[in-house]
Amino acid sequence: MGALVQSNYGARELFRVDGVPVGREIGFDNVPSSRALPSVEGSIIVIIATDAPLLPDQCKRLAQRATMGIARVGGVATNGSGDLFLAFSTANHYPNELEKIQGVNMMPQHHLNELFVATIEAVEESILNSITMATTMRGQKGRIAHELPLDELKTVMKKYGR
Repeated sequence: MGALVQSNYGARELFRVDGVPVGREIGFDNVPSSRALPSVEGSIIVIIATDAPLLPDQCKRLAQRATMGIARVGGVATNGSGDLFLAFSTANHYPNELEKIQGVNMMPQHHLNELFVATIEAVEESILNSITMATTMRGQKGRIAHELPLDELKTVMKKYGR
């Protein structure tokens, strides 16, 4: 199971790491916003990949679990959010003999729960990776997007016993 995110979304004050309200602890005085007025709007794109043998409807159910991984880090899918979730499986391959009826493999429905949990954890981890590994950058109209100072993150996590 793997997840890839484009995480340009969310309100900082809702950002959480392992349940810790990091976004409230590391305010705009420490890490300025790239905008004059901080925004809660934005978008997130999540691509989920697995090698488990899933049918299209099962992939759709997997994609729906991305929202739970987003919620773990404080995302709430606001009114203006442009959220997109896709999931695919690499398990079934189409042979070159297209004239014959072919079979496909599928995971039994009652075994999907483990994949749902794995999806939620992979999305959460991917978001945290994107935020903690980002570096300060200058963008359009001279806006500066500041990185999350990892030393401050460590201090906040220790404050909450993590």
